[in-house]
Amino acid sequence: MRRMGSFCVVFAVAVAGCSTEDDPLAARTYPFGPIDIPGGSEDIGKCVQFTLHNDQPLFVNQIELTTGAGFHHSNWLYVPEHVFPGPDGIFTCDDRSYDQVSAGILGGVFFAQSTQAPHETQTFPEGVALKVPAHSKIVANIHLLNTGDEDLHLEPTMKITPIAEDVVTTLMASVTFEYHPLNLPPQKQSRFSVECDLTERPDQLAAKPDFKLYYALAHYHEWGTGLTIEAVKPTGEAATIYTTKNKVGDVLGGMLDPQFSMAGYTKLRLTCDYFNDQAQTLYYGNGLGEMCIFNAFSDSPYSWAGGALDEDPGVGTDVGGVMSFSRGCQVYAIDATR
Repeated sequence: MRRMGSFCVVFAVAVAGCSTEDDPLAARTYPFGPIDIPGGSEDIGKCVQFTLHNDQPLFVNQIELTTGAGFHHSNWLYVPEHVFPGPDGIFTCDDRSYDQVSAGILGGVFFAQSTQAPHETQTFPEGVALKVPAHSKIVANIHLLNTGDEDLHLEPTMKITPIAEDVVTTLMASVTFEYHPLNLPPQKQSRFSVECDLTERPDQLAAKPDFKLYYALAHYHEWGTGLTIEAVKPTGEAATIYTTKNKVGDVLGGMLDPQFSMAGYTKLRLTCDYFNDQAQTLYYGNGLGEMCIFNAFSDSPYSWAGGALDEDPGVGTDVGGVMSFSRGCQVYAIDATR
């Protein structure tokens, strides 16, 4: 049996970045532990934050996350240091009313961890950076899962490497699309697909899909067998941007070489494939649940987000033994230069 919410967090040292004081461009390492996860336990209600203490914008070229077994996945965002107020370290998300959507609107996506990857580095090309505004902090909802009998002890860290503003040639902004109404039929292969028109949005901004994608990351759990993201022209012609058949625990993200230009394309199509070997239907969620999320970074002046976001799974169609589902898409663009 899994013990929900029963893990223990002990702070041997305060969460603080370690860097060379005389060199503002030196790499900064932020420890946020240690964390002890009891055997057979799961916790999805904990968050972590560390304040950057940056009086000027920070231009981040590389992020390195080191965790360990039991650190299932985490999504990291930068936000103004005054929101979700409280001391640095690990806290119960609900105690500060932390909400990932609100964090994305107030700040932006910083880093996303591949499922169960114990070590992962997000590196942009030379001169390419993610701009973090002055007076920011990093915050994340962390999912801890120990399916074994033995307790796990972790001492995770995040290392951030900035570059000088005068060498920055390209700024990054996030792209995030997902398929939320998952319902994986038992003992069967299934496929979920959503096609998103980036020219039809309710935000009334002048955002256009004329950007290049630089970095891509897939997120699914143990029943996922692959994720594909495609660009689609108005004529219906499609081109693959990124695809993965990697297993959970592998790094599911990386730089696109070459970058993919959206010039001439107006839609993104997200497809996730699964094989559910369980006796019951699986739905969107942590633990005994699945996800279908595509994260990326582009040179657009806007952060893009959307996907199949309602709760209705719809009716699937058996296509060659694969139960296939498709839903409508909602698309949003947020000014990333604000």
